[in-house]
Order: sequence, then structure tokens, then C-alpha cells
Amino acid sequence: MIDVVGPHDQDHGRAAGCGLNPDVRGVVIVGSWARGAAQMDSDVDIVVLTDNPRHAEAGVWTGLLGGEVVRLADWGPLREVRVRRPSGLEVEMGVVPVSWADTDPVDSGTSRVISDRHRAVHDPAGVLARLSAACEHQ
Repeated sequence: MIDVVGPHDQDHGRAAGCGLNPDVRGVVIVGSWARGAAQMDSDVDIVVLTDNPRHAEAGVWTGLLGGEVVRLADWGPLREVRVRRPSGLEVEMGVVPVSWADTDPVDSGTSRVISDRHRAVHDPAGVLARLSAACEHQ
């Protein structure tokens, strides 16, 4: 099952700072929080679609979320910036180019992430909605 937040819920995107950044083309929650299986010690996994390399810089996320960077890693096109907030909550920001959401064809890694349940919280141009639909038909 896939949840897509509608236009009436775009405040979620603004809460994550996306409403102020028109170069952010999509934000999607994946992993245990999207599946409804999160535990008290679960991290929050968020994928940000943008072609602006500045969003892959650790300082962007420590400035927005507070806390410290605990891991930086590259996983194919995804740049992981994992931040531990002062509360101990870890937030994994996966910054990807907009092409990560291409639907003709859908990349197998992208399909695995999206098919394992997701929740789009910022999708002004419908990029994530098209990706979601393409993954449902695979």
C-alpha cells in the first residue's frame, strides 16, 4: 500500500524546508516509518529529489535538523547524510538527482525503495506520483 499526501498537505513539505526551495522536486519518507513499523529506536529515512548538489552537503541538514553527522556515504546516485539529533533520533537524508525517479524504465534500486512502502510529503509536479504508479505496475 502506498500513501501519497495530497496538495492540501503541502505544509508537511514546508515543515521540512522544501516549500522554500523550489529546486527540491520531491520529498518522500521510506523505510519503517512509511511502513508503519517504526519502533522507538527507529531512524527516519527521507529521500530528497533535487539536481542542486548543495542539498547533498552535510551542513544543510545539520543546520536544518540540529545535531551531528554520524555518517556520510554514497550509494549509487544517492548521497546519504545521517544526522543524530540531540534527542538521539537519527534522520537519514538520502539526496538523489531527479532522474532517480525516472519511470522509463524505473531503476531496480529505486523500485525496491518505493515498492517497500513510501509516503510522499512534497510532490509539487507529480514526479513521485508517477514513480509510485510505475512501481505498482511492475
